[in-house]
Amino acid sequence: MADLDGFPPPSVAGHTGAIRSVVVGDRRTLVLVGRSHLYEGLGVDAVVHGVRTAAAAGCSVVVLTNAAGGVDPELVVGGPVLIADHLNLTGYNPLVGPPAPTGPRFLDLTECWSPRLRALARSIDPSLPEAVYAAFLGPSYETPAEVRMARALGAGLVGMSTVLEAIAARQLGVEVLGLSLVTNPAAGVVAAPIDHADVLAQGQAAADALGHLLVEIVAASSGPALS
Repeated sequence: MADLDGFPPPSVAGHTGAIRSVVVGDRRTLVLVGRSHLYEGLGVDAVVHGVRTAAAAGCSVVVLTNAAGGVDPELVVGGPVLIADHLNLTGYNPLVGPPAPTGPRFLDLTECWSPRLRALARSIDPSLPEAVYAAFLGPSYETPAEVRMARALGAGLVGMSTVLEAIAARQLGVEVLGLSLVTNPAAGVVAAPIDHADVLAQGQAAADALGHLLVEIVAASSGPALS
């Protein structure tokens, strides 16, 4: 990524900062291995540069993945969850500023997370749960009080990414699917501290199974895709 304009090198462990073009089924797929987070201090444009670049390159479907804390105690640690909707609690929006040359400024996000793609994912794995994803700024983990607030607002997941990218992709007319991996119970859900090393370990342990699921989803979707 760092060899291309607009792509800063990721500074977070687990994000290798590579871009690959691969064939999945009969789909040409652009894979971004790593992302920029708002808490890295590089601004909103750096966070959404990847999806905007993918859209400009012709991608019509974006699959966004993340590691998330489980607010809903019924969500299984190490398991994937479809994002059904989101709460943007970061205080930022990629559409702020002068009107974009393409796409609406006042964007309808009613179907931000594609019902078609979520139904497709459930047809591949009927056991997939769905939840609302609450995005916080980070990088500190959410407090138990913030987790209780998120749950009262209807969230089942908390994290520090993904939502700004989804908004930017939808402005460009790209269809979006979100898939969270629950790497830990959110603060206060269980009486245990949150450790980033444990988050990474859960991600690595689930990588193969999640990868196979992504391959099936991308191969079954219509049009080129980004994951």
